[in-house]
Amino acid sequence: MLWDVDYTLVSADGLGTRLYEVVFREMFGRELTAVAPKAGRTDRAIVGDTLALAGVSRSRVDGFLAALERVAADGAVPGPVRPLPGAAGAITALAAAGVRQSVLTGNVRPLAEEKLRRAGLGGHLDLDAGAYGDVHEVRAELVAAARRAARRVYRADFPGPATVLIGDTPLDVEAALVTGARAVAVATGGYPAADLTAAGAHVVLPDLTDTARPPSPVFYLSRPGGGSRPRSIAVVTAAVRPDTPSLPNARSRCVFTVASLM
Repeated sequence: MLWDVDYTLVSADGLGTRLYEVVFREMFGRELTAVAPKAGRTDRAIVGDTLALAGVSRSRVDGFLAALERVAADGAVPGPVRPLPGAAGAITALAAAGVRQSVLTGNVRPLAEEKLRRAGLGGHLDLDAGAYGDVHEVRAELVAAARRAARRVYRADFPGPATVLIGDTPLDVEAALVTGARAVAVATGGYPAADLTAAGAHVVLPDLTDTARPPSPVFYLSRPGGGSRPRSIAVVTAAVRPDTPSLPNARSRCVFTVASLM
């Protein structure tokens, strides 16, 4: 299970943009006046376009990313980061069922770690098994990187639908679809449910709340096949809660196997 970070798990109140501004000022001695579009994109892509907007050669991208990692790791740039409703509960519920969880994020790793730390998340996320925004400009390329990382950590493969991506943008959905993974989209960012459905998400959720109460949980965990040590864990997701307006792809529930974990 690979989580997006921004607007899926946390709201960072512009922390990434402030870090860009600090690094740009440090490297070029002037203020950054514009940041390229961010939603669903990787830091490598965003930095390249941001530098181009500022009249700086894209050859400086690697240096900028290295500085961004250093400044993010320092943790000195202020700003609140809050967990989105239900994020902690969803992560905890999956962890209790033995689901292996990491992140697939457009952030460089130190920035992702800092956001998760400030939000009080990350305790059940194996960040060594994830993929980060310095890897490639195309988000879908991060899926292969995460699978390689997971193989190193767990000595197991997670091909096709054994990998599940959870994110809030059409680019998150696209990254899953082009790599054969499952796509779970949450309408907690800048894209409405209709856009996420049109992008092809297997499941669209309004948010991550109600993780514990059937028949309307976001994640209801079952163990198919019976027995005390099942071969796999199925994630059953409910697209609509009773108090939530109907979504375009509403189903009573959607079941798919995450991985053969046990």
